[in-house]
Amino acid sequence: MSQQENTGTPQTKQLTAAERSRAELAASNSGAVVVEIYDQVYQLSGTDSAYIERLASLVDSRMRAISAHGATVDSLRVAVLAALNIADEMLSTQARHDQLAATMNHATSTVDASVQARTGSLMNMLDDLLQDRKVG
Repeated sequence: MSQQENTGTPQTKQLTAAERSRAELAASNSGAVVVEIYDQVYQLSGTDSAYIERLASLVDSRMRAISAHGATVDSLRVAVLAALNIADEMLSTQARHDQLAATMNHATSTVDASVQARTGSLMNMLDDLLQDRKVG
């Protein structure tokens, strides 16, 4: 992912609407996007602000879901569990993709072989037909 965090640490307090608006204005002037993940505000940079906002929303949702199901209030632990959850989903999806790609490659090879065999057969039939016309 090419997006980078502009600030080394998140702001530790929740922002008021006015403070968030000022932060968004400052971020937009610098080309950054202000996002809130698990009640922490981050200024992130990247080429697609809508995509960055979607990523932040996904991370925030996962962290909140993990927090709701667990007894921990440690945000670092919640973040690590969310990262593990997202990584597991990514690896499962990647394995499924690889499996589908292998299936498609096999199917393509089978179709290619069938088409080549049929093409050869049709060429032989055409050659025989043309040879018969030359003789006859």
